[in-house]
Amino acid sequence: MNPSIPPYPPSRDLLTGKSVVITAAAGSGIGFATAKRCAEEGAKVMLSDWHERRLGEAVDQLVQEGFDVMGTICDVTKEDDVQGLINSAVKNFGKIDVMINNAGLGGQDNLAEMEDEQWFRVMDVTLNGTMRCSRAALKHMMGTEMGVIVNNASVVGWRAQAGQSHYAAAKAGVMALTRCSAIEAAPFGIRVNAVSPSIVNHPFLEKVSDPDLLARLESEEAFGRGAEPWEVANVIIFLASDLSGYMTGECVSVSSQRA
Repeated sequence: MNPSIPPYPPSRDLLTGKSVVITAAAGSGIGFATAKRCAEEGAKVMLSDWHERRLGEAVDQLVQEGFDVMGTICDVTKEDDVQGLINSAVKNFGKIDVMINNAGLGGQDNLAEMEDEQWFRVMDVTLNGTMRCSRAALKHMMGTEMGVIVNNASVVGWRAQAGQSHYAAAKAGVMALTRCSAIEAAPFGIRVNAVSPSIVNHPFLEKVSDPDLLARLESEEAFGRGAEPWEVANVIIFLASDLSGYMTGECVSVSSQRA
């Protein structure tokens, strides 16, 4: 083990009795790591993803580990799918305590060569998808006058990086959406926050990214490595739990980058 990677944390029952919905939770990235951490902390979890096979494998893995999880197919670019996800969670859990908007799509495209479709696709998944899921969850949570929404933003919403105009603009939008919706939701006892990770190690990122770029980005981190997905999930757990009960409208950087 890399000596700079801390031990995997034990459960502290931070979400016992809570019901949690997570988008883009299949695979090996932040979404699945967050689903696992939520289940370990005692929550009932609804995983969602657009990829049926990967979603089934993710659910099966957590069920085999003894956790209370289920899955629902959801493409966050489709309003009917989003409504189906929320309705399924309410039907099975009775309520939604926590909505975690993890779905996002990036790419490496310089603006001068970028096609409209590349821009619109990133925006529709990353920003519009977060809006759709937040809107649907808020309508339910406002009726119960409780709930937490945690969005997945990115440090590129603050920091410039070549080839990331579409992704950075979308993530900056997620940050603004987080802040404004938090003010609207506060009178109903609902909190809305976001995490903003820097570089996170997982196979999909390695598959679609230039190895030299990843190595450079990791070298710029104070610990000289990217985060493990579960290290970001830990901060999401904090924001989802009662430990962050006074926080709303905040975008928390999950980064070891030098100031």
